[in-house]
Amino acid sequence: MKNLISNINKAFDHRVRLGIMSVLVVNDFADFITLKELLGVTDGNIASHIKALEKQHYIKVEKSFINRKPNTRYSATQKGKEDFKKHINAIENLLNQNKNKK
Repeated sequence: MKNLISNINKAFDHRVRLGIMSVLVVNDFADFITLKELLGVTDGNIASHIKALEKQHYIKVEKSFINRKPNTRYSATQKGKEDFKKHINAIENLLNQNKNKK
């Protein structure tokens, strides 16, 4: 059992962070507004989770201007993609282990 949970990553233990990474792993990038709307959270909420993922070097932030308006977009780093995949695999293995016990 210890082996199964060793790859579960605490950085992804919140639904918002899990959602951010899920979006960024399957898309090249997403902007702040898109992430906020997809996940149905407030500006402050999404910003704090983005900051936590950025601190772990799981996402990269790019700031630019589009038609003179600031635009912030995010992408998953290679490290973020790899660690997220390990996390998802660990959860799947744990669920399958529990399913097989029944």
